[in-house]
Amino acid sequence: MKIFKYILFLLLIAVIGIAIYIAVQPNSYEVTRSRMIKAPSAVIYNNVVDLKNWEGWSPWLEKEPNTVISLGKETKGVNGTYSWTDKDGDGAMVITEATPNTHIKQNMQFGDFPPSEISWDFEPNDDGSTHVTWKISGKNLPFGFKAYTAFSGDMESQIAPDFERGLEKLDSLIVTSMKKYNIEINGLTQHGGGFYLYSTMSCKISELASHVQEMMTKVKMFAKNNNMKMAGSPFIYYHKWDEANNAVIFSSCIPTTEKVITTDTDIITGQIEPFKAVKTTLTGDYNNLKEAWDKVMRYIPENGFEFEENGPMLEVYVTEAMKVPNPADWITEIYIAVK
Repeated sequence: MKIFKYILFLLLIAVIGIAIYIAVQPNSYEVTRSRMIKAPSAVIYNNVVDLKNWEGWSPWLEKEPNTVISLGKETKGVNGTYSWTDKDGDGAMVITEATPNTHIKQNMQFGDFPPSEISWDFEPNDDGSTHVTWKISGKNLPFGFKAYTAFSGDMESQIAPDFERGLEKLDSLIVTSMKKYNIEINGLTQHGGGFYLYSTMSCKISELASHVQEMMTKVKMFAKNNNMKMAGSPFIYYHKWDEANNAVIFSSCIPTTEKVITTDTDIITGQIEPFKAVKTTLTGDYNNLKEAWDKVMRYIPENGFEFEENGPMLEVYVTEAMKVPNPADWITEIYIAVK
C-alpha cells in the first residue's frame, strides 16, 4: 500500500513538473523563411495572392495528396478564402490585406488551435529578381497548444521545412511558367500601313536587343514631349539583316494618325503603304523571336509565297513588356511582305 502511495506521489510530481514545463513554454511563436526568385515581384505576387494557385506549389499537398481542397467564392485578393480537410482535421485561410506586388497578409485557422497570422513580402532587386519572405506567427497561445508543441516539436522544426519546400516549389513553378511560349503562323493577311515616327540606326546583330530598347525609348519620349498619341502598337522596321557580317539596319517606330512634320533630324516621319504579308504571332518572351522569324522565313517559300523585294518586315509589340510583368503573356506580331 505504501508503495502504491509512493508511486502515486511520484506520478503527481511528474504531472506537476510536466505542467510547469508546458506552462513556461513561450506564449508566442514566429517562423520565417526567405528565398531569392528570378522573377519580377508582380509575377510572384499575382500567383500567391490568388489562393487557387496554391495547389500547384503547396508542400502540404505534396505530402498529403488526399487532402480535400475547397475554394471560396472569392479566391483572389482581400477576402479570398481557401479551406481544406486532411488526416489531421480541418483548416481555413482568408486574405486580410493585399498591397499589389509588395505585401500580403492572411489569417489561418487550423482545427481548434488559435488563429495564426501569415505574411508575404516581395522586395524587387535591380537584376529583376525578387526577395520573397514568408512568415507565420501566433500569440497568446493556450495551454493545450503549448502542450501539443512541447511533445510534437516546436513550431520552427514543424513549419520551417515546409516553408522551405513551398518556396522551392513556388520558385520552380514561377520560373517554368515564365518560359512558356507559342509561335503561330497566322498566314496571309493585309497590313493597313500608315504614318509613323521613327529613328534609324545600324549595329551588330548581337547588340540589337539593347539598341532596340534605347531607340524605342527615344522615339516614345519625343512623342510624349510633343503631345503626340500613338495610333497603335510600337514596332521595329527591319531594313537589312546580314548574318554573315553580323549587321542589321533597323528603325524604331511608333504609328501616328497623320503625317507629322518634325524639326528633329533624328526623329522623322515615314509612311508604309498597305501591303500583303504573312503574319506570325509569338506569345512569350522576346528571346523566342529568332525561332519565330526562322519559322516564318521557312514557311513562306515552303507554302508557295514569294518575298516582296525591299518590302516591309515588321516586328510589332502588341503587349509592351513594361506594362505586363510575365514574359509568357507578351504578344509580338511579325509581318513579312510577300508578292
